[in-house]
Amino acid sequence: MTSSTNGLLAAVLICLGATNDVAAEATGVWLRASGSAKIKIDKCGGALCGTVVWERSPRKDVHNPDPAKRDDPIVGRRVLLGLTPDGAERWKGEVYNAEDGKTYTGYVTLVGANELKLQGCVLGGLICKSDTWSRSN
Repeated sequence: MTSSTNGLLAAVLICLGATNDVAAEATGVWLRASGSAKIKIDKCGGALCGTVVWERSPRKDVHNPDPAKRDDPIVGRRVLLGLTPDGAERWKGEVYNAEDGKTYTGYVTLVGANELKLQGCVLGGLICKSDTWSRSN
């Protein structure tokens, strides 16, 4: 290999490493802005996913579209599904909203080391609701 090829290969490997670091920074436990729930974001295969690990007032998944799951607790429910990179410090996937039992196109953006913005959208992103989460212990 020539030195320019080696330099290009090194630059690509550094960029790939940076992408993995960003995903690692999005992982962890996050507290909703309302303080009502904590969601743990983890790697799930080649994507990120998020599971409710705590609720201030534990509830059942009464609006779940599957009647057999309506008595299941929200704690333990996966609410962020298949989040894959969609730009710098941003992931796209699906967001399950236990308030209405619907799944929306979702975007997660790492705003800072301790702040995450979540958006759930309909109509191809024309209408979105957002929530800002803070990193929790």
